[in-house]
Amino acid sequence: QVQLVESGGGLVQPGGSLRLSCTISGHTVTPRLMGWFRQAPGREREFVACIRRDSASSYADSVKGRFTISGDNAENTVYLQMDTLKPEDTADYYCAADSGRSIWSARYEASTYRYWGQGTQVTVSS
Repeated sequence: QVQLVESGGGLVQPGGSLRLSCTISGHTVTPRLMGWFRQAPGREREFVACIRRDSASSYADSVKGRFTISGDNAENTVYLQMDTLKPEDTADYYCAADSGRSIWSARYEASTYRYWGQGTQVTVSS
């Protein structure tokens, strides 16, 4: 059974930083894509960032230049370094992984990702 476990959320002041981690286990096929999505109260889940097996990455415009996604293939872990956080970054953040066969052009779509973590809460407030 594939499991994704996130950690690293919490409360931070505007302008601060957090690093989220996501470790995948139980998979028999290495994901081609791993990504982060977020969902704020009353809003739809939205794409944040993703990384491909060859380390190519992609970001939502709202986080470009502030967030950095990286991966450790040996540890089956993906990180999301979040800097210069803003109150509008407040949301539940979800890690996701595909089944190993997705195409790059579909990276922004939640339906591309087959496996999801339970989410970790990020609150940016003074």
